[in-house]
Amino acid sequence: MHVSPDFHQAVEFIGKRWTGAILWALSERSHYYAELTQVVPGLSDRLLSRRLRELEAAGIVERSVHAETPPRVSYALTEKGTALRPAISELRAWAQRWNGTHS
Repeated sequence: MHVSPDFHQAVEFIGKRWTGAILWALSERSHYYAELTQVVPGLSDRLLSRRLRELEAAGIVERSVHAETPPRVSYALTEKGTALRPAISELRAWAQRWNGTHS
């Protein structure tokens, strides 16, 4: 049996550095850009911007610009992204069980 190309593509995409952490944060609720930099410590602004653009291009995340002064940008999961919540939740539970953490 061969690995499904769809599965392989999905794992490679989600497995990019920081992508999983960004999706985990957004699976909880939408976040402003500045909040994401706090929720995912160690992630540079440049890489966060790149990953958010990739997730937006893939239809997983939507970007909203809020008419404030200064303008604020928030990010939320789309319907396609929301469909990942069960997988993210299961992966988190698996990691907690097998990595020995309980947070």
